[in-house]
Amino acid sequence: MFDAWMAEAWAQEPEDANAMTLATAGSDGLPSARIVLLKGADQRGFVFYTNKQSRKAEDLAANTRAALLFHWKPLGRQVRIEGRVEHVSDDEADAYYATRPRISRLGAWASDQSRPLSERAVLERRLAEFEAIYPGEDIPRPPHWSGFRVVPARFEFWQNMPYRLHDRTVFTRSPGGTWVVGKLFP
Repeated sequence: MFDAWMAEAWAQEPEDANAMTLATAGSDGLPSARIVLLKGADQRGFVFYTNKQSRKAEDLAANTRAALLFHWKPLGRQVRIEGRVEHVSDDEADAYYATRPRISRLGAWASDQSRPLSERAVLERRLAEFEAIYPGEDIPRPPHWSGFRVVPARFEFWQNMPYRLHDRTVFTRSPGGTWVVGKLFP
């Protein structure tokens, strides 16, 4: 069902269909949400990439559970996903990293993501330093940059309906691994 909805979303929102809210909570229990981009989805889960020293990565190190939310307003749809989070393999991270534009790969080296920045010139100077270190296209993936996979335990597919009588379908993974399907009141 997710694949079908995502295909329809790409047809309606070709620039932002893969934008999703990632919600995490650190060891202090405080929630934090931000938009990230879905970079892979299959039977194993939903993948995004980031600096492993970012706040989201620190939250996930302390609490390996997260929630994702896709909202496609033109379609009147939302998909909520909840589950545990695991690291992608180095091979997966390397393969995705190699597809990024050169400046984005250099930016992964230059940015101390989520850390205080005194002024933009510091980032620009660091970027120039890494451009000098890696003048060509061969830019290795930094050891502090990788991906995470949200392994779903629960999905909710929400469809807008007239008079706020929305349709909500929930899939919950049972302890045996099968999916139990149900409906929720709007």
